[in-house]
Amino acid sequence: MSDYMIDSLQNKKVKRWNKLKRKKERMKNGSFLIEGEHLIEEALHSDWQIKEMIIKEGYTSKVRTAEDIPIIEVNEKVFSELTNTETPQGVMAEVEIKQSQIPEEAKKLVLFDAVQDPGNLGTMIRTADAFGFDGIVLGKGCVDLFNDKVIRSTQGSLFHLPILFEDLPSKIDALKGDGFSIWVTALRDAISIEEQAVPDRVAVILGNEGNGVQEELLHQADQKVYIPIKGQAESLNVSIAAGIMMYKIQL
Repeated sequence: MSDYMIDSLQNKKVKRWNKLKRKKERMKNGSFLIEGEHLIEEALHSDWQIKEMIIKEGYTSKVRTAEDIPIIEVNEKVFSELTNTETPQGVMAEVEIKQSQIPEEAKKLVLFDAVQDPGNLGTMIRTADAFGFDGIVLGKGCVDLFNDKVIRSTQGSLFHLPILFEDLPSKIDALKGDGFSIWVTALRDAISIEEQAVPDRVAVILGNEGNGVQEELLHQADQKVYIPIKGQAESLNVSIAAGIMMYKIQL
């Protein structure tokens, strides 16, 4: 293959990779980009499929990939166009979006209603992974799971547990049919998390940073719970509240 053809092919790939910064293009192509040694290692040790590796010229990656994963070297200017971090490590990968399923034996789930901050969502996915939850359901209005800030905040937990995109009212009905008790975080008509016994199968709903959980879901829940606050703060950040809830549930 001539140098011209190689350059032309790489330019097409670079254009496609740049487009993956937009949600619409990620959904269209069925893939997304990840950056850095750690995230790539986590993806490699999961059942997610890496399509291609992208390495900056002169960078020596410690990642050991399978032989069937193409490795494409790009110059520093191109890599700088692709990266979303201030101090990139010099290695990226394109990952194929995987359709997940909640395992039949699942007992602990967390449902997110219109969580919009990427850092919050990524942190809560990481927390759910740390506390051994069996899956996550993202409802309408949630920030895109494959947003680069969400991905970085998960620290690789994105690849460790099933994450689904569902209509929450319908999913809650289905979960109830499977024997799940539905908890929702609320301030009114709620029981303290300290006083509530954890059922065998439970799914907890956490809501939007400003508006909380939508009214329809509050009515669907079996139990409203709250976290007692002893200081003067009116409320907790949703990711902090999620951590406390999940810790309580996993005990």
